[in-house]
Amino acid sequence: MSDFLPAIELQTGPQPEYTVIWLHGLGADGNDFAPIVPELGLAPLPAVRFIFPHAPRMPITWNNGYVMPAWYDIVSLEEGRRHADEGGIRQSREAIRKLIARENERGVPTHRIVLAGFSQGGAMAYVAGLTHPEPLAGIVALSTYIPSPELLAAEQSDANRKTPVFAAHGTDDPVVPLELGVAARDALIASDYPVEWHSYRMPHSVCPQEINDIGAWLRTRLA
Repeated sequence: MSDFLPAIELQTGPQPEYTVIWLHGLGADGNDFAPIVPELGLAPLPAVRFIFPHAPRMPITWNNGYVMPAWYDIVSLEEGRRHADEGGIRQSREAIRKLIARENERGVPTHRIVLAGFSQGGAMAYVAGLTHPEPLAGIVALSTYIPSPELLAAEQSDANRKTPVFAAHGTDDPVVPLELGVAARDALIASDYPVEWHSYRMPHSVCPQEINDIGAWLRTRLA
């Protein structure tokens, strides 16, 4: 059995110089965001490898123990927050770090790697990115939240204090309320992280304008 998460890989050209690791949301899989790669408008840039890993399947306590692809268990939604299993967050972070290390072995240094994610995947992008011991090229956090503020506060890395963050949320999101996304944004800004914030009139999804904005942001990071 492979030591790495199974994943879909796409390249915008031969011999990629950059990598984007994109994490899907709860109950989805790596196929979820693969179709947007051609829409990002990255063709003039050096080649980029996109990795869309599949999360392991596990029972979700909040969802009556239903087994689904997930990066960590959600115990409850009490008090207006996601009570996440910190052990599961750490396990997924380690799996993401292995993907980063493999990209290093393939010739892509960490400072040319972007971590991206949607919903629960975005929560992992926040935690894995902001606690990573080496600087990343950027973090993309879509329709998401900080799953364990305590873990982040204890283990945030000085190496990624200046890492650019693209954060976005739908104003009509019934799954992850806008307030959670705003709280994550405000916490990062209070700690002097460079955050570019966008909101869109949409539910728990992505929209064409958001994809255009992500593409523009990536072109700046990967130029």
